[in-house]
Amino acid sequence: MHANRPALAPGGLPLLGHLPALLSRPLAFLDTLPAHGDLVRIRVGPREMYVASGPEAVRRVLTDRTGYDRTGPLYGKIRAFLGNGLASCPHADHPRLRRIVQPAFRPGLLPHYAGAMTAETAALLAGWRPGRAVDVTREAFRLTTAVAVRTLFSAGLEPPAAEALRAALDVLLRGIYLRVVLPAADLLPTPARRNYRRALATWRSGVAAIIADHRARGIDRGDVLALLLAARDEHGRPLAEDELADQVATLVLAGAETTSSALAWSLRLVAEHPEVERKLHAEVDAVLPDGRPAEWSDLPRLPYAARVIDEALRLYPPAWAISRTTTRPVELDGAELPAGALVVCCLYLLQRRPELFPRPQEFDPDRFADGGMPRGGYLPFGFGATKCLGDRFGLAEAVLALATVAARWRLRPAAPGPVRPVPRLVLSPGPQPMLPRARR
Repeated sequence: MHANRPALAPGGLPLLGHLPALLSRPLAFLDTLPAHGDLVRIRVGPREMYVASGPEAVRRVLTDRTGYDRTGPLYGKIRAFLGNGLASCPHADHPRLRRIVQPAFRPGLLPHYAGAMTAETAALLAGWRPGRAVDVTREAFRLTTAVAVRTLFSAGLEPPAAEALRAALDVLLRGIYLRVVLPAADLLPTPARRNYRRALATWRSGVAAIIADHRARGIDRGDVLALLLAARDEHGRPLAEDELADQVATLVLAGAETTSSALAWSLRLVAEHPEVERKLHAEVDAVLPDGRPAEWSDLPRLPYAARVIDEALRLYPPAWAISRTTTRPVELDGAELPAGALVVCCLYLLQRRPELFPRPQEFDPDRFADGGMPRGGYLPFGFGATKCLGDRFGLAEAVLALATVAARWRLRPAAPGPVRPVPRLVLSPGPQPMLPRARR
């Protein structure tokens, strides 16, 4: 399998390969790869990975379920955190789990979920004060965690429990990225490993508490957990106890971290682009003239707010790198890959390709006007059978929250300088304190 090998990215070090760059400046390193092709080899210690950034190669990897699967050491580490949930299970388990979870995200339930989104956004903003800095990344996560728990499980988390869940998730998402690029991290008796294991225990106990609370109340409130408890597969079997916990963990992560990342990026990008801010304020002032929280019925009249979210997702897709392992020798982008090869579909690079998005580094929500999304070039929720089930849920929540914030507040960075993305399992903007100024 040495014929037609993809180009090897330059700059690798003896023994370490490209590991130092992936740990210290991963996005800057990734930005250099398209110059060497749509499929590029990188070395992480003794291992090789293949980074795909071309639309055809990415689509092929994400849709060929016989040649590529969610297996190998990387997904083993993810499943140690998330379990065998819908976002991490091998393809053999996916159809059954998807059939069980899918009814919880049918379109008819979204207006009901939106009521909780509106209420939780209003409750969050009630604690903001003019001139008092708020970390919008943390605030966005507080909001989406509260919405996830309330809509999915008809429950509320007390602030200490919510903060413990947030802090644990932050450690885990960083820790998984470290373990992907540095597998030996689990073998070294370091404080970071101890923190990771404590966070994992906190996360699992938090998920167990959500399920236990739901069962203790014993009332079917039509939420997602009730649907999961009542669900049966084609053979009439319910979810096993460990499967139930895995699905709950996956839904909390998907409902909280990915949407909060999109919202936090949007708030920062709007503050940095006065013309975008002007257009957004004009729209929300017309729809929400009294500054009330945005509701489900307002969504059709908030197209610009939706485009702001779309553009933030283009520049900073939460699922910025999706990996698969080859199950047999395959041909990809003219190259021959052996069985067991790790292929990383880099959506961060795909969605910044100049032939797909002119001026790709610019934040321009109007590029999405009139359906301006190139086929196969915009995949913030993945693609194919494993595409995120909750995409409409997350988009609705992000748009409602963005519009509500913009109707009441003008945000400005509390300190000069750009925000540095924090690459981890989800691409987060990291801490970003901002100063709210009341618009009304």
